[in-house]
Amino acid sequence: MIDNTCVVYTNGSQECERVCALLEHMGSKYHEYQLNKHFTQRAFEAEFGEGAEYPQVAIGAKHIGSLKEALHYMDEKGMFL
Repeated sequence: MIDNTCVVYTNGSQECERVCALLEHMGSKYHEYQLNKHFTQRAFEAEFGEGAEYPQVAIGAKHIGSLKEALHYMDEKGMFL
């Protein structure tokens, strides 16, 4: 279980659904922010840069990055054990 609350910025894609399902399965608390409901594409790009992929994941106060980067981070931190 991840001790810190996670934040997921999503556009509703399969990758976004996968990371949310993974966090739920791990028993993690998370907040899901949805494109055009909680933020605009322009705000997303201003925050994460042009070309940033969905989802963007933060764990605690640390921005991790895309799904691939989040999985790598979680694996390195032993969060899948």
